[in-house]
Amino acid sequence: MATATDERYLASAQPFGRWLLAQVAREDAIGDLARSAKADSRFPRDGDFEAISRRLNELQAESEMHLALEDAEGAWLSS
Repeated sequence: MATATDERYLASAQPFGRWLLAQVAREDAIGDLARSAKADSRFPRDGDFEAISRRLNELQAESEMHLALEDAEGAWLSS
């Protein structure tokens, strides 16, 4: 008998970092963040919110980039 936790029914979620990189065509702050991330050779492509936030801190990114990251996480979670 299949259960709700049966792997056949669990979606394989795209890593947040890869989802963000795919947002380069957006014309908003998330798109700006995605374009900056794409240009960063050390961007954590398979990273989660925390890994990307740490990278922004390493780069001393402006507060707008951190706000865009929060917006991006919300969009990713709702997709």
